[in-house]
Amino acid sequence: MTTDVMDISAVMRTPMLSREEERDLVLRWTGEGDEDALHVLINAHGRMVIKVARQYRAYGLPVTDMIQEGFIGLLQAGYRFDPDRAVRFATYAKWWIRAAVQDYILRNWSIVRIGTTAQQKSLFFNMRRLSARLGADGALTQDMRGSIATDLKVPQKAVENMEGRLSGRDQSTNVMVGEDGDMEWQDRLTDDAPTPEEVVRDRRDGGRRSAMLKKAMGELSDRERIIIEHRHLGEDKVVLSELGERFGISKERVRQLEQRALGKLRAAVLREARDGAQAVAA
Repeated sequence: MTTDVMDISAVMRTPMLSREEERDLVLRWTGEGDEDALHVLINAHGRMVIKVARQYRAYGLPVTDMIQEGFIGLLQAGYRFDPDRAVRFATYAKWWIRAAVQDYILRNWSIVRIGTTAQQKSLFFNMRRLSARLGADGALTQDMRGSIATDLKVPQKAVENMEGRLSGRDQSTNVMVGEDGDMEWQDRLTDDAPTPEEVVRDRRDGGRRSAMLKKAMGELSDRERIIIEHRHLGEDKVVLSELGERFGISKERVRQLEQRALGKLRAAVLREARDGAQAVAA
């Protein structure tokens, strides 16, 4: 169903149904599968869709889109309605219409999905009304947040979180900013990731350091190399006593060997770095 101005006007002029007419149409549709009866039933309740959709204009989404979603909800009500229930079709359908419109708003109000839980959904659709009732002018006070939390039976922290979400709408990174409006917002964003040059440099330096360490490790004795590997190069650092048991020496002797090996490594790495710098200078 399209929803331009003429269509909405026509829908609003469609006459309402009496209880008897409504029940007859429902029985023809549910009992006999009469699609013409369903069509009449849906059209007769179109004004209710428009009324519900207009109640959500403050959320800044196209009313025509919300009306379209409302008609989907109305159609779902038509397919699910049980005529044996002691309730008018309009009463039943209004719930489906409102649910469809609210779901559309939650899906489109922000890029980040809001209202993924019943608690968040209740907060999203009631915060403005309750804030206005409390006379809030801008940010809520702690007492106001507490009052809203009590009314909706939610934690006060949930009210604070939703207040923060509602206060900041999505904004395009292409919005023009600056005194002369000659710069986009994305131009002012910083990227903490390394630049391509830094990536190449780190890879090159990392490879050089690995080669220097490998060469320096070659100057250690077998026992010193094992101690360094287990104490500094492995994922899990082995304790001194465990290495002492392996070599049949005290843990203090292992500590001394470790310090001597580290000294050898530092000297070897510094010597290699100095020789490399001299080679570049030459």
